[in-house]
Amino acid sequence: MSTGRIATRYARPLLELAEEKKVLDGVKADMELFSSICTSNRDFLLLLKSPIIAHLKKAEVLKAVFKGKVNELTMSVFDLISRKNRESVLPEVATEFVRLYNEKMGFQQATVTTTFALDASLRKSFEKLVKDVTGKKPVLKEQVDENIIGGYTLQLDDRQIDESISGSIRDIKLKFQKENNS
Repeated sequence: MSTGRIATRYARPLLELAEEKKVLDGVKADMELFSSICTSNRDFLLLLKSPIIAHLKKAEVLKAVFKGKVNELTMSVFDLISRKNRESVLPEVATEFVRLYNEKMGFQQATVTTTFALDASLRKSFEKLVKDVTGKKPVLKEQVDENIIGGYTLQLDDRQIDESISGSIRDIKLKFQKENNS
């Protein structure tokens, strides 16, 4: 079974149970915390994915890192997944949970990449653009990448709006190559 399907099988019931117990926002915050730790700490992620490290040891590490910092429901899900020897899918479960939460609450995750940090005015403009394109409330993630030279790229799930200078150069280059091959 694919990792995505496994993640959904854990994330969907967790979302429903968190909603039922009225701790949905807390569990979402826990999953975002977990995802950020996985992103910022490569060793932690490698530990979870390692087939060599025993799942009981991974469960101990999860308890040591998160006990008292996350909701009891989140901790019990970490424990359940550890007992099933599926710690390697925890990062995907966290990502899927946040995606399902956003879908349920009518939010649209969007990543905007520019060559500089956004100020409040530009952030508002991008939020309006996301709302106009999707009809949902935007959750904006910002990235700075000087390789795009100027302009911006906006990633909305599987759609991308590329208004960057590097994207325009790439399009022109492809057009010239196409004309030269004709």
